[in-house]
Amino acid sequence: MKVLHDLADAGLERPCALSIGVFDGVHLGHRHLIDKLIKSAEGHDLLSGVLTFDYHPDELLAPEREICYLTLLEEKVRLLGELGLDFVVALPFTRDLSQTTARDFVLSLLKRLRMRELWIGPGFTLGRARQGDAAHLKTLGLELGFRLQALEPLTHNGHVTSSSSIRALLREGSVAEASHLLGRYPSLSGNVVSGARRGQKLGFPTANLAVDERLVIPADGIYAVRVQWGTANHQGVVNVGVRPTFEDQCKRIVEAHVLDFTGDLYGQSLGIHFLRRLRPEERFESADALIAQMKEDVAQTRRLFQELE
Repeated sequence: MKVLHDLADAGLERPCALSIGVFDGVHLGHRHLIDKLIKSAEGHDLLSGVLTFDYHPDELLAPEREICYLTLLEEKVRLLGELGLDFVVALPFTRDLSQTTARDFVLSLLKRLRMRELWIGPGFTLGRARQGDAAHLKTLGLELGFRLQALEPLTHNGHVTSSSSIRALLREGSVAEASHLLGRYPSLSGNVVSGARRGQKLGFPTANLAVDERLVIPADGIYAVRVQWGTANHQGVVNVGVRPTFEDQCKRIVEAHVLDFTGDLYGQSLGIHFLRRLRPEERFESADALIAQMKEDVAQTRRLFQELE
């Protein structure tokens, strides 16, 4: 898959079918749209592509709003690449771009990408003042010679599949429910950094992750997870929170106890895949009480993996 960062550098050998959006999380709704786009492109001898942005437009347009991501750009492009697209354009979202009219932006897509089909999801808009809604784009398509394909939202158990709904589920700790909308387990990644080593003293050594603060972190609690680094793949238990039994610190931490592993993980980049929330984080009256609960957390995690296998 070709990855572009400037429309001027496209140089596509054939016209294309294109979708535009933030695509945060590359969830099942995005995949549903892209799958239809790819099939249409193949049927019309077109290339298939997606145009996305290096960060959410609201970081520029609504700086007062806190933006948290399911996936940052590198991970998003990787996930899009797994879907079978021919190319992805990852544009810098600039002030000039935000002031471009819908018509002028579409003209640039026709010129630079030779766009013949534009696929959009529910509520999509583009261009200055969000003027390029489905009705306006359909009119432009008839005038300028491209087909607009506007899809209805994908639903799961009566709920619309969207990035915002997945973020809300993660903030509740509902990682299993979020996985149904993502089409995969929610995940975080980060380098292992030095911690207080308190877990090692309790008999449950942990790897403390430095997680990018722009990412959505699931609600405080204890989770059964799969831990990956390099080619290694282990069962694990993750604590997200402030360690109230000992520290009750303000800064939230993500620390993973990797089952059946002994060794040094400092400096490694770990991927944490959240399978299920086992319980909320809580304060214990003693270290012994905490150790007893941690043993039960590990046992529950092992049972969960046995069920999955």
